[in-house]
Amino acid sequence: MKKQTISFEYQVYGSVEELGSQDQELMQAAIKARKDAYAPYSNFLVGAAVLLENGEVVIGSNQENASYPSGLCAERVAVFHAGAKFPGVVIKAIAITAMSKNHLVDTPAAPCGNCRQAISEYEFRQKAPIPILMMGEKGEVIKCKSLADILPLGFNNTYL
Repeated sequence: MKKQTISFEYQVYGSVEELGSQDQELMQAAIKARKDAYAPYSNFLVGAAVLLENGEVVIGSNQENASYPSGLCAERVAVFHAGAKFPGVVIKAIAITAMSKNHLVDTPAAPCGNCRQAISEYEFRQKAPIPILMMGEKGEVIKCKSLADILPLGFNNTYL
């Protein structure tokens, strides 16, 4: 047996204002998208914004359903919309922000496992990393260089 370690570096910014201008704009688009979330059951609103290589920004917000598995997370709404509207265009970055109607979310919110897998598919297909910006309602912003950082040993079509 041999032991191995998986680790990654990420950046922590004190607030959105500390980000570069392009990242600030992307996070502001995610914040705007979050306001349109449909979350009457969880009261947890999430917004996502995807920056494409062609300069377009595609947004998404979580969309819940009384039959919980029928809803969709903001991240997947955004990347699937980008893939449908701009097929083959490289995703340059994605910003994610979350808030609760029940309490203050002041720590960065990471994508769920399903969203990580969906974004991973795009990253694998485009053969280029997708930087991920994550924040709560306010406070620190975490930036990872690649989705692969937060989904190590990910599954892709090479296993099929």
